[in-house]
Amino acid sequence: MRLRMELFVDDMDVSVGFYCDVLGFEVDRRAEDYVSLRRGAVVLGLGPVAKLPEHTVGRGFTRQRLTGDKGAGVEIVLEVDGLDELRALYEHCRQRAAISEQLGLRSWGLHDFRLADPDGYYLRVTHGDSAAQGR
Repeated sequence: MRLRMELFVDDMDVSVGFYCDVLGFEVDRRAEDYVSLRRGAVVLGLGPVAKLPEHTVGRGFTRQRLTGDKGAGVEIVLEVDGLDELRALYEHCRQRAAISEQLGLRSWGLHDFRLADPDGYYLRVTHGDSAAQGR
């Protein structure tokens, strides 16, 4: 099994720019109403909120449902290979985006930093370390 996340965004070009310029993703595939981004084994799909139905019955995605905080209750964790790569990415991101929480060592033994994308999706960027994977 693999995981691919699909995020509904307000402005496709702004979101593609953020993920490519700030976090180092590359465009894997682009259509009029969908972009697939890749960085290593991570695949993110971006789709426009405007293409969603206005209302539906049930819990499906709708424009009305996403008028609030799109990322509420979800933390997207992006993991790089090591602390050196994390530090380099942090410096790169710091020059290009607002950082929500600075790079630091957490109580569970990993370093991370946090930021939000243009639509408010909350991202935690950390490093892999098999000795500290308790979280």
